[in-house]
Amino acid sequence: MKRIAGAVIAILIYSAIVFYFGWSVATWVELYLPINNWIFGIIWGLIAFGFIIGRVSHKLRVFSIVGSFWMIVMQYGLILFPIASILTWIFPAHLNLIGWIVFGIFIIIIIFGMYNAYTPVVRELSIVMPKKGSKLESIKVVVASDFHLGLLSNRAHLTRFVKKANAEKPDLVLLAGDLVDDDPIWFVQKGMSEVMKQLTSTYGIYGVLGNHEYYGKKIPLLVEEMEASNVRMLLDETILVADSFYLTGREDMTNKNRKQLSELAPEERGLPWFVMDHTPSNLLIPEKEAVDFHVSGHTHLGQMWPNHLFTRRIFELDYGYRRKGSLHAIVSSGFGFWGPPIRLGSQSELWSVNIKLEDGEV
Repeated sequence: MKRIAGAVIAILIYSAIVFYFGWSVATWVELYLPINNWIFGIIWGLIAFGFIIGRVSHKLRVFSIVGSFWMIVMQYGLILFPIASILTWIFPAHLNLIGWIVFGIFIIIIIFGMYNAYTPVVRELSIVMPKKGSKLESIKVVVASDFHLGLLSNRAHLTRFVKKANAEKPDLVLLAGDLVDDDPIWFVQKGMSEVMKQLTSTYGIYGVLGNHEYYGKKIPLLVEEMEASNVRMLLDETILVADSFYLTGREDMTNKNRKQLSELAPEERGLPWFVMDHTPSNLLIPEKEAVDFHVSGHTHLGQMWPNHLFTRRIFELDYGYRRKGSLHAIVSSGFGFWGPPIRLGSQSELWSVNIKLEDGEV
């Protein structure tokens, strides 16, 4: 009962915000064009609830796209519309100018944000760790996460990743979860498997599940598609790679039945140990278990400013590289995006990590 009441309250608050935004826009537009309030209200409501409508059926995907862009309005409208209302109250004669300024800011946000989202960069890092018993002198690892492959993070964007990753000539590729945007249907229908198959690596390409694969509830299909794309999915599994290092892929923490990291530890600890875990929930655990290299994603670095202020408080490491004792940890902001195809305060990326293995303690 409390859950239903909470949902009703949330819908009422959201609807009130949508009404306020719509009233503000209509007031400005009416300076230039006559508006039928009923028609405007219906269109505005369909846009505001488009993300939900698009989930009803894949045939309504246009609503999902419109709803994704609506998130930009919600994110920054909560800041801009109240400011605009106050300025209009103080300077009522300048409603037209205030409206154009707000409109211009939204356009700048969209243009700059889409550039950051669709123009990925390569973050380079060099680290040194104990060789232990490995026969390798070095390993180049490409790390990427949070592709959210679907309607907007599409085949063309995946192609950008494959080209940039292959240019690094990696020994190992680690895909740290949220590979598809909930449902792998668009990965299948748009033939993204053919693009993923072009990814090359000396010792293989490996992936793990993220929370969005669980939201989509089609994990068997996702795993099947990834395996067919030459991406080996590790689901609470530890394997020996090239007789030189161990690699563990953890189930996402969304799965309450996932194994503890200690249960996945290699029986023989004479080689370097790499771990993929989509959510960087607690770095103390891999540090305690003597993991050498730990990669995650999930946070998107907030994706849209100023959301990074929240991820920074939630996670010990919400982005970048950190060393904790013998543990080397990386959290990527992701190659794709969730919802709107924009990034402010972050940029789509992949990591190219040169790992040098040396004898003795490092």
